[in-house]
Amino acid sequence: MNTTFVGTGRLVRSMLQEDRMRLLVWALLLSGFAAYAALVLPRVFGADGLQARAAVMAEPAGAMMAGPGYGLDDYTIGALMANEMLGLLAVAVAIMSLLLVVRHTRGDEEAGRTELLRAAPLGRHAQLAAALTVLLVANAVVGTLLSAALLAAGLGAADSWAFGAAVAAVGLVFGGIAATTAQLSSHARAASGMAGAVLGAAYVLRAVGDAQERGGSALSWASPIGWAQQMRLFVDLRWWPLLLLVALAVAGAALGYALEARRDVGAGLLPDRRGRVRATAAGRTLVGLTLRLERGRITWWAVGLFVFGALTGSIAGPMAETMASQPQLLAVLGVDPTDEEAMANLVSEAMGAFLKFFAMAVAVYGLAATHRLRSDEAGGRAELALAAAVPRARWAGAPLLVHLGASLLLLVVAGAGLGLGASSEIGAAAVGEFALAALAYGPLLACWVAAAMLLYGLGWSSVPLWALLIVVFVVGMYGPLFELPQAVLDVEPFGMIDALALAGPGDGDATPLAVGAGTAVVLAVAGLALFRRRDLRL
Repeated sequence: MNTTFVGTGRLVRSMLQEDRMRLLVWALLLSGFAAYAALVLPRVFGADGLQARAAVMAEPAGAMMAGPGYGLDDYTIGALMANEMLGLLAVAVAIMSLLLVVRHTRGDEEAGRTELLRAAPLGRHAQLAAALTVLLVANAVVGTLLSAALLAAGLGAADSWAFGAAVAAVGLVFGGIAATTAQLSSHARAASGMAGAVLGAAYVLRAVGDAQERGGSALSWASPIGWAQQMRLFVDLRWWPLLLLVALAVAGAALGYALEARRDVGAGLLPDRRGRVRATAAGRTLVGLTLRLERGRITWWAVGLFVFGALTGSIAGPMAETMASQPQLLAVLGVDPTDEEAMANLVSEAMGAFLKFFAMAVAVYGLAATHRLRSDEAGGRAELALAAAVPRARWAGAPLLVHLGASLLLLVVAGAGLGLGASSEIGAAAVGEFALAALAYGPLLACWVAAAMLLYGLGWSSVPLWALLIVVFVVGMYGPLFELPQAVLDVEPFGMIDALALAGPGDGDATPLAVGAGTAVVLAVAGLALFRRRDLRL
């Protein structure tokens, strides 16, 4: 009998019991969002409104944010779901999947639980097999609920089932990629970061490829997300791209098994860098040590945001050509198409709208401000550190300062990348202009970082804050599409800031910046004070 998978069934039951609430929230949230969109949008738009929406999706900027643009000539609610919602849901399920696999493989190894489990009758590949089994179950549940939501909205059965299968298959692909990256690094955060970097690259390739050519270009086919959208759901359904996703998922899982057989428990195939014999002066401070530990993650975030910003800015040229071909729109905006300066300003304002999207992305980084503190506390390292002459406020405040500074840096990098990509159309000054404008979101990001510290000071989970960020993202990006009440749109924090107006000579309202900065100070001080007064978790 092959003993390499002994104990897999018991581990599957244990993992499902541990993750049951987490997976239930993911499934209900995603399927609820799909059901809301499929039921509400037809009433909001009507037939004429849907066709007007199709004109927006036909533009390069619309294709970049949505999809390849199948069915735009007769834009039904099904075509809208395939073009505008499929990619978003696929990214969300991919994040769920890669975190799930890393948590139950490399995360358990790093925490020392795998070594304890291996002391019992447990096969070498049992843990990875169990994690992939749970991955399959989770994606099957999410895909089934998504299909059921579309069926309940009255959409076609075959395409609805294909929609759920496509989203689930993307999740399996990135779960398989995470199974591979979990073997490469000895740290769970690095494994998640590598899988997340692949996901980010896949999204960028899909976005740029779809913006280059209606229906997708060669770059679109370099992305698993692009494969799902190339199924032409609700327009001209074809199933064979789904086979590509399944094959890639199987290949990722198989590579994970092969690599796991070639390493020791707790070790990664990629060697850890040897550290210095003696710490530098900065490394002997808490801020310097935290910065050293965060350096790799900050670098990858900066590279990703700069590249994505530059690629986004590169559509400024096609955007200008599209605007110039619509004299009626320019007349409504009061812009003379022969006035080059006025046209450049119009394109600059349109490109500046992407700064809001990048600020939301950086907020994701900011919310991780307390992750290392939580892991140090759970692993018993905080107790050892605080037993020395280290004040609690200084120990907890170091990550707060580093993440705040890194968030500002990432804003500048994203803005500079956006300006660089658009510079060929609106001038080289766009690099500095957009980099400065992006800093307008700094006080708001400080609020997210400080709110994370407040929850840590209380000893509470950061899940509510993540849920709030998801709500803010949906309202900010899709609120007008869903025709949400104006009162809801007005309280969306990122929408309160006119970054370009604040950075330029315009009359930008600086009130949200002052309120954000003040709120961040209050939240940070309260979080540090509460942490000083609570017991550590043992």
